[in-house]
Amino acid sequence: MSKTYSSAEHAYREVKERILSGALPGGELISEGEIATALGTSRTPVREAFLRLETEGWMRLYPKRGALVVPIPPDEAEHVAHARYVVETAAVRTLVATGPGAVEASLRASLDRQRVLAAGRDLDSFAVEDTDFHRSYVVAAGNPLLTGFYDSLRERQRRMNSVALRRGRLDIDRIIDQHVRLTELLIGGDVDGFATALVEHLAGVHQLELRGL
Repeated sequence: MSKTYSSAEHAYREVKERILSGALPGGELISEGEIATALGTSRTPVREAFLRLETEGWMRLYPKRGALVVPIPPDEAEHVAHARYVVETAAVRTLVATGPGAVEASLRASLDRQRVLAAGRDLDSFAVEDTDFHRSYVVAAGNPLLTGFYDSLRERQRRMNSVALRRGRLDIDRIIDQHVRLTELLIGGDVDGFATALVEHLAGVHQLELRGL
């Protein structure tokens, strides 16, 4: 791997991480020079990173002006929540039919990590753990197509969580309580109860009215 490629990959990962964590908020115009200085690299790998991020839809480039971090669209939270509901409830139905015990240990371990992160006010890590909690039972259902689609939502979901946490909009303790409730309903095999609790959870976290659910 060439040094240029390594530097471009590093720049890509660093800038994307800052976007997903909310450290680079939507609507902010940044320059190649700013990022190059912050990362201690030249502008060339940063330019390559910006082009890649534009292709993925995270940035919009303006020649001689800089790169705009694309804001979260107003309706994206509702669209992501609807898609998550469909995938997560389908996964839980499969798990309940085949035996939900296999995922119990990983869910309870995640809850323990969430409590530790909440106590330390590590908001960025909590946002990642929140996403991983929900993904764990989707993966456990064993449908790679559902998992692949869910993973396509993962980065958008994490960014929305991170932005909301940074703005102080989320009650972390309440989120954990809701995760506990979802875990108990899943392990208890209550699919309908899980679906109802998931709607309440998604609507509350992102302050949405989930129409049709």
